[in-house]
This record gives sequence, structure tokens and C-alpha cells, in this order.
Amino acid sequence: MNQQGAAGKLVTSRNIKIAFWLVTSLFFLWGFSYGLLDVMNKNFQNHLGITKAVSGLLQAAYFGGYFVIAIPASMVATKFGYKGGIIMGLALYALGALFIIPASNEQSFNLFLLAFFIIACGLGSLETNANPYITKLGSDEDAAFRINMAQSFNGVGQFLGPIVGGVLFLSLSHGNIDQNMANVQMVYVGIAVVVLAVLALFVFTRMPEGAEVSEAAGDVVEEDTDSSYGKLFSFRHFRLGVIAQFLYIAAQVGAGAFFINYSVEHWHGLADHEAAYFFSIALVAFLLGRIVTTPIMKKVKSNVILATYSLINAGIMVVLQFVHDLPAVIVLWLSFFFMSISFPTIFALSVVKIPNSLVKKAASLLIMSIVGGAFMPFFMGYVADHWGTGASFLLLLPCFLYVAWYGLNGVSKD
Repeated sequence: MNQQGAAGKLVTSRNIKIAFWLVTSLFFLWGFSYGLLDVMNKNFQNHLGITKAVSGLLQAAYFGGYFVIAIPASMVATKFGYKGGIIMGLALYALGALFIIPASNEQSFNLFLLAFFIIACGLGSLETNANPYITKLGSDEDAAFRINMAQSFNGVGQFLGPIVGGVLFLSLSHGNIDQNMANVQMVYVGIAVVVLAVLALFVFTRMPEGAEVSEAAGDVVEEDTDSSYGKLFSFRHFRLGVIAQFLYIAAQVGAGAFFINYSVEHWHGLADHEAAYFFSIALVAFLLGRIVTTPIMKKVKSNVILATYSLINAGIMVVLQFVHDLPAVIVLWLSFFFMSISFPTIFALSVVKIPNSLVKKAASLLIMSIVGGAFMPFFMGYVADHWGTGASFLLLLPCFLYVAWYGLNGVSKD
């Protein structure tokens, strides 16, 4: 009987390792999508003749999708488990990518908005399930470390997105719209093929669910018969964490959406496709920030690192008003380095010490808070159209200040 128990534990441990790396691959997939998104802003400005403010609607559709899908994705996960929610997300991701075909054929910005909304619904479902799954796949003490490690693969995808976009989209002349749309279609059809292949892997792979995860990790979380949203919001660190995530995502998305615009405005003679390559370097800095900082979390509390990095970024938003040419781009790179650990760290800090019965609801609300990214690009675009892109980055200052406060004072011991 003891041998059977040991064998069962061994199988569970193996399944957890497989599940961890399979779910981690999802972080790459949505990172690549997001890396392409910020290039598409400038691409549509160039080839579809829209303003900066209107191009911000792309982020509104994208992150609006996260807001709409989060609770339905949580409901699917509650009924069918994390695996069911992930499969639904991959199916929507592939569907949205294929919808790029009619959008590019019609050269319609409105159809592109719909396609990216569907893609985002898929990604929102993935994040609603993958983030808490990774967070709970071990002890609470290492939750921030674990999710930051998985998010490093997200950074790899974000880095590759602007490179592909710079070569295939922004390097073309403004009048070459047919070739541009053909390239956009080719990239997203390729994405759909890869996503469908990953979906097949999930269908045929056994993944530990629910209580199995906690038991195999040796981490016992006290359950609660009250699984209502009211109970969830009784946790102070969660309530404040939702606000922190909303404001942080607003800042990150705004910075990414107008990185290229800021660079070409502040570096005389810089071409759009060159700025896209610089944006890919910014995302390398983002990735390096996670790689460098994640091991530090074993020695320094993650909330302290979050507060420190956010205060540095608040200062950077001011510095951006006074630098030009290469120094301006370098300062922006530094901003991405110090943003790197914010999302996963806020997520982990928000869900620790919450009963398993509430985790999926907590994850859905944290993913809904990503809707902050839907608003900021429009307001930044409006400011940029009237007073310059540099001035628009000042809108991010209060966002970073709140996140810094959350890191120092918002993480309570409920």
C-alpha cells in the first residue's frame, strides 16, 4: 500500500512538471501577440491613415476583450477545470487570428478591431487560467518567483513580436498597402496554425487539477465554504491589488503603444522600422528585468522590489521630458526593465493566502483589471496629438506611484 502511495505521488509530481512547462508555453504565445500589437498601432497609422488617438482604439478593443472574457473564463474553469479554460482560450485565439484574413482583405480598421477583440478574448481566457495555475503550483512563499519565471517566456515572445513587425510591416513604404496587408495576413495565419497545434497537445495531456495541485505541492490552503465575491473582497490585499493591476497595465500598455512614436519624435531622422527594432530592445530589457530580478526574490521580499522599481519608473516619466536622441531611447529601455516584474508580482501578491475556492474568481477579476490598458492609449494619443508624445507619458506617473504605494503598504496580512 505504501508503494502504491509512493507511485501515485511520483506520477503526480511528473504530471505537475509536464503541466508547468506546457502552461509556460502559453506565456510565450500571448507575449508574441502583445509584441505585435504595439507595432500594429504605427502600422495602421501609416497604411490605413488613422490618427494616434484612433490607433489607441486597437488597445481598447484588445484589452476590452480581456475585460469581457474574464468572468466567463472563470466560470468555464470552475466547471471544467483549468484545462477546460485553457482549451477555450486557445480556440478563441486561433479564431481571432484567422479573422485577420477578411480584415486584411478588406483593409478595414473596424474589422481589425473585431479580430483583435476575439484574439484578446482567447488570451484573456488563457491568462485567467494560466496565471493562477502557475501561482498555485507550489508553495505561497515561492509564488512570485514561480510566476516571474514563467513570465520570462512571455518576455521572449514580446521581444520577437516587434522584430517580425518591423521587418514585415513597418519597413514597407506607406503606399505599399497591398503587400503590407498580405504580410499581416501571413503572420496571423501562421500564429493560428501554431496555436491549434498547442491546443491539440492540451487535449491529449493529463493535467492535475484543483486540490491535486495543492496536495502535490505539499501546500495546504484553508478552504472556505463562502466562495462569494463579497468574501473575496474582504481581503484587503486583494482589493488594493486589483486597483494596482489596473493602473500598472494602463502604464505598461501606454508605454508600449507609443514607444515608436516617442522615439521618432525625439530622435531626429529615426525611421519607423528602426524605432520598431529599438522597441524590440526595450522588450529585451523587459525580459532581462525578469531574468535578473527573479532570483533576487529568493532573498529580497517581492513587494519591496515592486515598490522600488515602480518609484524608479515614476522618476523616469519625468526624465523623458528632457532627453533627446539616443539618451531618450535608453531611458525608455530602462523603464521597460523596471516594469518587468510588476504584473506577475502584483498578481502573486494579490492571490496569496486566499482559499482555493476563491482563487479562480480572484484570477478573473485580476484579468478584468487588465482593461486599464484599453483606456490609457486613447488618452495618451489625445495628449500626443495636441502636445506631443513626450507629454503623454506624464499620464503614467500617478500609475507608478500607486503601484509603489501598494508594494509598501497595500500588501496586508489578512
